Amino acid sequence: MVRNGVGDEGAVGDAVERITAGHADASTLGRLTKVLGGSARAAGAGAVASGRWLAETMIDVAPRIPVRDRATLELHHEGLTGAALGDELVKVAARTSAGVGAAAGALASAEELAPPAWLALPLELVVETLAVAAIEMKLVAELHEVYGEPITGSPSDRALAVVKAWAERRGVTPAAIAKGAGVADTLGRGARNEVVRIVRRRLIRRMGRNLSTLAPLFIGAFAGAEVNRRATRGLGDAISRDLRAR
Repeated sequence: MVRNGVGDEGAVGDAVERITAGHADASTLGRLTKVLGGSARAAGAGAVASGRWLAETMIDVAPRIPVRDRATLELHHEGLTGAALGDELVKVAARTSAGVGAAAGALASAEELAPPAWLALPLELVVETLAVAAIEMKLVAELHEVYGEPITGSPSDRALAVVKAWAERRGVTPAAIAKGAGVADTLGRGARNEVVRIVRRRLIRRMGRNLSTLAPLFIGAFAGAEVNRRATRGLGDAISRDLRAR
């Protein structure tokens, strides 16, 4: 298991909380870039090159993602309920993801924060990928609230269930929800390792798509925004269809 320093984990978690609350500004992304750079060096070349470091980092910060219950969501969205509320959450998340793509693209193009490449992978791309994944995981969890299937259990179990659902692009299974998320029981002793494997594969695909963010000047910012918007919209629609079909 890849572990960062306690300070690094806290700083990453703080940044993720801000981003998922809609504050995906250049300053927050810049702080996250610096912290993740140190974390990557501490994790070592093997963990970074394999993708395990980023997958572990994502799982570790998942419990810090704020998730609103259905009553709060309805209050925050002027009384919308059901599918209308779900659609609105997807739109908002897609817009937030687009903002991350635009900010990351602009920063990378200007080379304002570009540190030495870690195993030839631009760190801005890693930051963007983690930030958008966090936004999408919040969306996954809140869509479960909207459609009457809240994910219960311990914070770590809930987080692992959401991360797995995000990676597989489908809702948490009814059996897992009935057990109180119970991911460890559902998947067996290797639950975390299995989720890391699934997440790592998904992250590799996501980063491949997001390479367009690093295109020159404003083209990169626009491309990153559009790639993220479409990806988040597609994920939200897929999760919504799965939950509505139950």
